[in-house]
Amino acid sequence: MHAMQYEITLPADYDMGIIHERVATKGPLLDDFRGLGIKAFLVREREDGSPVNQYAPFYLWTSPEGMNSFLWGPGFQGIVNDFGRPVVQHWTGLAYTEGPASTAAPRIATRRKIPVPAHTPPAQAVAEALARHAREAEAAGAVASALAVDPRHWELLHLTLWAADSPEVPTDADVDRFRVLHLSAPERGLLGGPLGG
Repeated sequence: MHAMQYEITLPADYDMGIIHERVATKGPLLDDFRGLGIKAFLVREREDGSPVNQYAPFYLWTSPEGMNSFLWGPGFQGIVNDFGRPVVQHWTGLAYTEGPASTAAPRIATRRKIPVPAHTPPAQAVAEALARHAREAEAAGAVASALAVDPRHWELLHLTLWAADSPEVPTDADVDRFRVLHLSAPERGLLGGPLGG
């Protein structure tokens, strides 16, 4: 499993209806994309209290071939044509877990990026992150949760999809909150559990 995200930060007065329309028309095109576990079409909007207007789709790939097919194909080129070429962040998958609300459509996504301090043994950091991942994935309202790591920058990424606003949705200062406009999930069943198994 491979996690991937790019963030397109838009002007403060940008009409986010353009992004909503883009997702409504183009989102379903990935509903059958080979090698794609899930793509969550995520946005943050100033009118919802976000510090920025942002389109930030998040992907979990079941195969590198699927990811490569997207990045070098017409889908990503459409992003490049319309917004310029964004930095594509990439993490190696550690775990994916379906939550108690797995049959519900996700409405909210939370993302936590956690740097791994230089003095912390990598195995310890991953073990602690896996334990936290398991707890969050079991929370009421959780649709699914993923944990990944970037060993180049030593950063852990924890993303959880939520069925709706609920008391369980984290509101910590270190958590980025997004709205989910659409979820494509052609190979969701292949994402597996710990260590992508």
